[in-house]
Amino acid sequence: MPRFAANLSMLFTERPFLERFAAAAEAGFEGVEFLFPYDHEMADLVAARDAAGVEQVLHNLPPGDWEAGERGIAILPDRVEEFRDGVETALRYASVLGCRQLNCLAGITPEDADPLELEATFVANLRYAAERLGEVGIRLLIEPINTRDMPGFYLSTSAQALAVMDAVGSDNLFLQYDIYHMQVMEGDIAARLGALLPRIAHVQFADTPGRHEPGTGELNFPFLFAYLDRIGYAGWASAEYRPRGGTDESLAWLAAARAGSP
Repeated sequence: MPRFAANLSMLFTERPFLERFAAAAEAGFEGVEFLFPYDHEMADLVAARDAAGVEQVLHNLPPGDWEAGERGIAILPDRVEEFRDGVETALRYASVLGCRQLNCLAGITPEDADPLELEATFVANLRYAAERLGEVGIRLLIEPINTRDMPGFYLSTSAQALAVMDAVGSDNLFLQYDIYHMQVMEGDIAARLGALLPRIAHVQFADTPGRHEPGTGELNFPFLFAYLDRIGYAGWASAEYRPRGGTDESLAWLAAARAGSP
């Protein structure tokens, strides 16, 4: 089975944020991730991580004004300096937390924008960030996100992500493959995981429809977890779902996976 991490922005939200590290460890997760660390003191995050004994496996670069609806600024030609400043901010947090992967959210496509200019900006920003993070051994990831949940998101398919990665031409740029988003956009999850495996550095998951825990929808997660193992996936698989009830009540899938149940 893969190593499982909990996304603390979506799981254990019944507890204050810094208490979620210990809750994840108690539930059986070996790692944690979250959207953004920037509202918290580094020392508090490190203390929570160390007390829980979990690994910090991922967080995102600063996304712009999240509360105002921004979902990344990497495609925006007039925000390049802000993007580069954000890389440095993320790097400081990741270095202190021992986090070896950072995800770059592309952003929402502006109305009447020049597609070629957006693409060129995205490629240039990713090339810069991949090189900068590579200097200290941190991997850069990009994630396609479905346009039903996030209308207008620039990067929405695995094929588009691979084309961008090829244009960047860096050996420090990888695919973050979210099973939920890609089931909505593409389907054929097992075949795509197998074909994309050399480019994938991180996997996230939730069931469809509803983005709830495994076992609530159409996907066969016991098969998919075993399949990831069979094809040699060596990264983390992170639970990024909205529990239908409380988080603790949503974790039957984890107990089954850890027990090797079919």
